[in-house]
Amino acid sequence: MNNIFASLPKDLSAEVFEDIVRRDSVRIERIVSRGHSSPERGWYDQDEGEWVMVLRGAARLLFEDGREVELGAGDFIDIPARTKHRVSWTDPGETTVWLAVYYK
Repeated sequence: MNNIFASLPKDLSAEVFEDIVRRDSVRIERIVSRGHSSPERGWYDQDEGEWVMVLRGAARLLFEDGREVELGAGDFIDIPARTKHRVSWTDPGETTVWLAVYYK
């Protein structure tokens, strides 16, 4: 048995992405952030859908159409494939732990 909060990285100078499960049609990833955001230029524009939940901490997602969504612990969103988005903010004072499910 494993725990999503076990072995959180101590060095968060960069955001940490770790696969938990990887199969042909689905990938589940733990993301750990602390004050990180996506690069100023460019968007995530994926061939697969992404369901993402903030388990701890807080974050904001910005979409190409200008919509911004704030997520706190327990909040989740389903992002359809080819929907351009980026992380505009994560809480700099608390570690944010995400669970992301990528599916085809």
